[in-house]
Amino acid sequence: MTITHLVTHSGGFHADELLSSVILTRLFPEATLVRTRDTAMITPGSGKVIYDVGRAYDAEQMIFDHHQRPVPLRPLHADAEEGEEAHPYSSFGLIWHHFGRDYLRALEVPELYLDEVWGSFDRGFVLPIDLMDNGAMNASQAGPMLASLTLPALIDLLKPVFDETADDADDQAFLAALPIAKAFVEGSIKKKCAKRRADTLVRDAITAAGDSAVLELPQGMPFRSAVEATGADHLLYVIHPRGGDWALNCIRKGGDTFENRADLPEAWAGLTDAALEDASGVKGAKFCHNGRFIAVASSREAIVALAELAVADAKAR
Repeated sequence: MTITHLVTHSGGFHADELLSSVILTRLFPEATLVRTRDTAMITPGSGKVIYDVGRAYDAEQMIFDHHQRPVPLRPLHADAEEGEEAHPYSSFGLIWHHFGRDYLRALEVPELYLDEVWGSFDRGFVLPIDLMDNGAMNASQAGPMLASLTLPALIDLLKPVFDETADDADDQAFLAALPIAKAFVEGSIKKKCAKRRADTLVRDAITAAGDSAVLELPQGMPFRSAVEATGADHLLYVIHPRGGDWALNCIRKGGDTFENRADLPEAWAGLTDAALEDASGVKGAKFCHNGRFIAVASSREAIVALAELAVADAKAR
């Protein structure tokens, strides 16, 4: 069936139907996006995808609303705890469930990564939108300082203010917000695919490193998840080229902490150029962050020397 119309509700908008529109406009670029509450338009029919309006969920009829009762529920994971309740879908979750894999293919995500990226995006991006849209999670759970920076809250900033009263103010704001939402979605997918490419390179580098406490990578890339997945607990530092210089990075103990397996030597903290060369004895040492989690040198030889000194310092503590 050829899709000619993408139909969602008019008036004020939220993250779920805006993000749904990102998916659908990518898959059906020739379709007309319609924001309306006209009964005829929000009734299923040939050529239409209807979402976040219509009070029905029927994938065969191409209608994906979640405001009716019973509310559509996400299937429980196989490892769900006893008594755990299923989470409600928003329109974004329903659209992602049915169209997400096709969307990833449209972005040319390799089939090798497809299911993993789909699931990762579903859990980390779509599910929070579903929960917040249904009132099952409050933005304040991100913390009082971060609540206003959640994606739904940022999207809310793109809506017209109270005294912007033109008849088409909501529609114009929705269309202006759409490319911004698209950038967030596609940026997230791009990062997830890049991480999987990086994992392959990091695993190869871990094998090459053997028993060394220093992991050398061909360029800067995400490395912590591969280090943890391979059980490479002996690794303390990572070195790689960075522009015309080389960088020495610490490895964090986990994803929920800034604590490192081993900090860089205290004597280097905050030093640059000649002062760092004097403190380390390494010609070409250029910079060490005051937080002792990264240092920079002008050559591979210099960064290797700094890394060896850092390892010796860490093992002597």
